[in-house]
Amino acid sequence: MREKETNQTIPWKIRAQRCALIVIDMQNDFIKPGGALYSKETPMEIVPNIKTIIDLCHEKGIPVIYTQTMLKDEFNISPLEVSYQPILIERGMREGTWGYEIIDELTPQPEDHIVIKHRYDAFYNTNLRLTLNNIRGLGVVDTVIIVGTLTNVCCETTARSAFMNDYKVVFVSDANGTFDEKAHQATLFNISHFFGRVLSTQELIKVLNEGEENRASIMD
Repeated sequence: MREKETNQTIPWKIRAQRCALIVIDMQNDFIKPGGALYSKETPMEIVPNIKTIIDLCHEKGIPVIYTQTMLKDEFNISPLEVSYQPILIERGMREGTWGYEIIDELTPQPEDHIVIKHRYDAFYNTNLRLTLNNIRGLGVVDTVIIVGTLTNVCCETTARSAFMNDYKVVFVSDANGTFDEKAHQATLFNISHFFGRVLSTQELIKVLNEGEENRASIMD
């Protein structure tokens, strides 16, 4: 179990009107049998929670941003990543393929936004920061809610990068998934102690619906 937040450990408030949701790489190649990097069913367990969060964000006018990892046939655009996953030399995350697409259960809506990335970090050489800076008006978004896969790879890397770009990070413990529970728990520990706040789906819903008291915050 993750460590519960206390009044003494909450560093800042979550304000729904200043949030954006980032849905990381919920693509068939990671999630579904037959996908290039499919390992086991575990990441599918988070899909209902992600759907619940997306629906709530749509209801509250919180922007929803999906990321999609894209590789290329014509040249190796991510050679170091591919060196750890040699199957990606031949297939996986190619535009126009089934594996590249977001899973049907989480199909983006017309009002949603998609950021294409070539690295684990969704901020690296993408338009994510530009999008966040302007999507609700200049400088309004100061908090990113991160869900998706894999917890300890693209999700954690993006969370750390968001922190380095001065965004408050909300990392949803049961809406991020990976193939290894120890790795999942290690990421939750790292985020909660150094890079952001870790909340469950139900805790996030309560905060977005009701706001939160933050008697011990050092910043708003």
